[in-house]
Amino acid sequence: MPLNRRHVLTGALATVATTATTGRWATTATAAGGRSAAARGGHYSPNAAPLHPTAFLKLPPGRITARGWLAGQLRLQLDGLCGRYEELSHFLDFGTSGWVRPDRGGWEEVPYWLRGYADLAIVTGDATAPAASRRWIDAILATQQSDGFFGPRSLRTSLGGGPDFWPFLPLIQALRSWQEYSGDNRIIPFLSRFFRYMYAQGPGAFDTSWIALRWGDGLDSVFWLFNRTGDTFLLDLADKIHRYGADWGDNLVDPHNVNIAQGFREPAQYALRSGSPQDTRDTYGTYGRAMDQYGQFPGGGFAGDENTRPGHGDPRQGFETCGIVEFMASHQLLTRITGDPLWADRCEELAFNSLPASLDPSGRAVHYITSANSVDLDNEPKSGRQFQNPFAMQAYLPGVDQYRCCPHNYGMGWPYFVEELWLATPDGGLAAAMYAACEVTAKVADGTEVTFTKETGYPFTDTVSLSLTSPKPLRFPLVLRIPAWCAAPVIEVGGRRVAAPAGPAFTRIDRTWVNGDRVTLRFPQRTTVRTWAANHGAVSVDRGPLTYSLRIGEEYRRTGGTEQFPEYEVHATGPWNYGLVLDAEKPVSSLRTRSTGRAPGDDPFTLDGTPLTMTARARRIPEWTADDEHVVAPLQESPARSEEPVEEVTLVPMGAARLRITSFPAAAPRGAPWLADRWYRILNRHSDKVLGVDGMSTADSAHAVQFTDNGTDDHLWQLL
Repeated sequence: MPLNRRHVLTGALATVATTATTGRWATTATAAGGRSAAARGGHYSPNAAPLHPTAFLKLPPGRITARGWLAGQLRLQLDGLCGRYEELSHFLDFGTSGWVRPDRGGWEEVPYWLRGYADLAIVTGDATAPAASRRWIDAILATQQSDGFFGPRSLRTSLGGGPDFWPFLPLIQALRSWQEYSGDNRIIPFLSRFFRYMYAQGPGAFDTSWIALRWGDGLDSVFWLFNRTGDTFLLDLADKIHRYGADWGDNLVDPHNVNIAQGFREPAQYALRSGSPQDTRDTYGTYGRAMDQYGQFPGGGFAGDENTRPGHGDPRQGFETCGIVEFMASHQLLTRITGDPLWADRCEELAFNSLPASLDPSGRAVHYITSANSVDLDNEPKSGRQFQNPFAMQAYLPGVDQYRCCPHNYGMGWPYFVEELWLATPDGGLAAAMYAACEVTAKVADGTEVTFTKETGYPFTDTVSLSLTSPKPLRFPLVLRIPAWCAAPVIEVGGRRVAAPAGPAFTRIDRTWVNGDRVTLRFPQRTTVRTWAANHGAVSVDRGPLTYSLRIGEEYRRTGGTEQFPEYEVHATGPWNYGLVLDAEKPVSSLRTRSTGRAPGDDPFTLDGTPLTMTARARRIPEWTADDEHVVAPLQESPARSEEPVEEVTLVPMGAARLRITSFPAAAPRGAPWLADRWYRILNRHSDKVLGVDGMSTADSAHAVQFTDNGTDDHLWQLL
């Protein structure tokens, strides 16, 4: 099976007890008091009995149009790697792909790319991209066989002699989006035939390899189809998926970062079938296990480069680009299922802080791994001390073969985000689930379509204005998410203030709305300092939904490629080894937010385009260095000892920094000594001899001895 470099390690992780942090960033907490309750009904294909209802319903693609900086990100994507990738990737060759010509080979690349590209075409309203999507979809639909199977014939037997269903799951999501957007009447019967083929297979097609770990995508599509056909075999198929798929029930069953990002939500999804609250709790538990052990740094992700590894939780570890977008999609789905606003908070944290820097500022190149602390992005492999894979993972490249999955898969990130900004409520209302400038047109009340225009510079500003266009007075609820970081929101309707709870919460305004009504939301943004007790007491700086990183000068060094598909390394042009100087009683007192005078334009996620910066007091830590592979050394205990002079440094939004220190040590003259990342001789205080290796052996389990200090290499040790 063509797993390429993304091979799963054997064995499961040992699980550990979770310890939830408190407040805004609690990993295992729920917003019990601020949830939106699940209920029957709604205009947009609500769950049909016996499936249990969800709190919100997804609107069809195309109902929400991005404005402002978000529209700029979509345009960068359409003009950049995702929109033009057919020109470069041999996996996307229409004439040779097995998804078009079943006698040829094919795996996940076309499904990944088409899932993002089709929705990108829809949400941008581009004049030509939908036709390109339709070309692929028409060809794929034409490959279906009499038993329901479609696509590359090799996939019928590629998994232990049986079918490999994994690459079909993202492709089915693309077909779903196209059906909802276009009303294509071929897709529902097409999927019905395929799911009947799937249902006829034995356990080996459900419990093996990638598919066993990623059935959450399959459950979502099975329920989607059931709500449109009522075919009861689909419920039996859901039971079969859950029975034979990996058990993600409060369990890190697999260490691969993308499997975790997709798999952890499966129990909560199956709760729509089982009705068991424990299934939903299990999803929270699995999320907590991943984040408490490997997510102890800012950005919303966790250390998974390629797999989570005990002892590798430093912020220099990375999160795969596939993991970022899959984690976002999981959080979006869980927002709809559970009505818990914290999932939307977590999605915004990833979208604003981690996703932008996974691409170069032009949107024409991607890298495999994005780290919270990263001071050099070269195209050289790293040893297992940092990243697990043997290939280079950090330079910005088109990456057709070197990165393979990520440049094909990243494209769903921003389009899916757009599609989840607004959700429908079961009782005929609308919910503002996440925030960015946009316009939504959707059915409310008795099925009448209305339009809300959302004007805002969020997350760079704290005010959101909603204006309604309606053909007549209509009574319906408007549900608004109060972010977890906002303690004192202000909501006004028609200039009159209405009650608003502290976040995290969904708050509901139920009234008769008329054309021209305006709602103003203000989410006052405070600067806060997070302490990561589980990661050596490191600190990070937040303001509202944005986390801030040290501004490091960036030299973009072109190493190859073309103008359309460039290859870059990024190197630091200034110092980066700073610890923050913070007042113990008032840690934010020395932090000052500044406007750059720029509006949040098309690309605020760059050093030159950011609307905001912050100043902080800091000291250099001379012993904190990069190693000979240009990898930043791991954090040590805070506060770190530094007698260097106090300097004023500039912080920028994390998403704007391709090179960044985001998880800082604190620094103080009386702090703990920082051990330099270098080689040491270890002297015995009584014998005056140094530690060495018997016979200078390099064999495993060689004896350590004390020996006269004669300068040989076996006397050099490194402190880890």
